[in-house]
Amino acid sequence: MAAARRLTSAAIRARKGTRFAVITAYDAPFARCVEEAGIDVILVGDSLGNVVLGLESTVPVELDDMCRHGAAVKRGTSRAHVIVDLPFGTYQASDEDAVRSAVALVKAGATSVKLEGGIDVAPRIAAIVRAGIPVVAHIGVLPQTASNTSGFRRKTDTERLIADARAVEAAGAFAVVLEMVDGDAARRVTEALEIPTIGIGAGPHCDAQVLVLHDALGLYPDAPPFAKRFAEIATIATDALRTYASEVRDGTFPTASASAGATNADASIYVVASPAK
Repeated sequence: MAAARRLTSAAIRARKGTRFAVITAYDAPFARCVEEAGIDVILVGDSLGNVVLGLESTVPVELDDMCRHGAAVKRGTSRAHVIVDLPFGTYQASDEDAVRSAVALVKAGATSVKLEGGIDVAPRIAAIVRAGIPVVAHIGVLPQTASNTSGFRRKTDTERLIADARAVEAAGAFAVVLEMVDGDAARRVTEALEIPTIGIGAGPHCDAQVLVLHDALGLYPDAPPFAKRFAEIATIATDALRTYASEVRDGTFPTASASAGATNADASIYVVASPAK
């Protein structure tokens, strides 16, 4: 049986004017959950630095980190379009660096790549697109360099945002993320473009919305004010682990019947289910 075809960048571009969901994922198990939920666009964001690796920002994230996690997400899915971030320092210096880094991500499993910036990175986007790799742009608040500019304050300069958006569209981006952008400005940017806008903290007028998985599932105690918590997985996990620890301490786990007759063959229980093909 032929493998399922992944959603293409052209198909995502054609969704302009149609609302759709995007979410981050960083490993095979959660990627599988995302795809089974019917979400077919996954962002492997460099936010993994904060939410998975415990770093204070995205800046220390390396290309190898993104390749490793992008590959894991690909292995956990069969149909989803997997966007992988180009981390800080892998595309700023030259077009050659940008293309080389993008190629590494695609070889690892990315369906497309994403990079931050507007007019200033349009040449990088064009170079990557010429190399045959689809690109998602990212304007508004730019986490990789926010600490060196205006920080994480909401962007309200509509004309600058439109100029940035048009520049990345002209360079060949098939979609653009708007992060922490004033809602009316996001509406005007969305109306000005022929490619989909993907909002995060940018109000309801974008074509799509993206959230960080750990925010949406309540895996961290705090989340940005714009991020709705759709579950409280951290509470569920903590309660389950507390019960496990209690049962180990009081001797109710494991039971004698469960361990009777155990052999080395039982080691097979540690083999995870085969990923989707």
